[in-house]
Amino acid sequence: MILVDSNIPMYLIGSPGPLKTDAQRLLERLVSDRQRLVTDAEVFQEILHRYASVNRRYDIQPAFDTLLNAVDEIFPVDRETIERAKQIVLSYREFSARDAVHLAVMKQHGIHQILSFDTSFDRFPGIKRLA
Repeated sequence: MILVDSNIPMYLIGSPGPLKTDAQRLLERLVSDRQRLVTDAEVFQEILHRYASVNRRYDIQPAFDTLLNAVDEIFPVDRETIERAKQIVLSYREFSARDAVHLAVMKQHGIHQILSFDTSFDRFPGIKRLA
């Protein structure tokens, strides 16, 4: 199982460039390998926040569609997740709150791989970043 981070759909719908090409290639490979791709509710909040903050609301639906078409399941962010995220933030100063939520979801569901261009995930024990 692999968690898909918000930067993947954002690059996929964005302007041409090396990260867009990398995101397409990686996602196509994982799909052809029949990997189970998942995400969490926080990823959708990140997409909403990013595109609303830069007044690009027209990109919200394409980003949602891209992510919804790629993943098999969306995990909720519940009380257990938030408690785990709090412990990660308190234990590891290098992780943002949003990264801590993703890591908490991963830990909660036994996920050890993340599809993300965010190199901060490289520093969390037991997690392998696939981008």
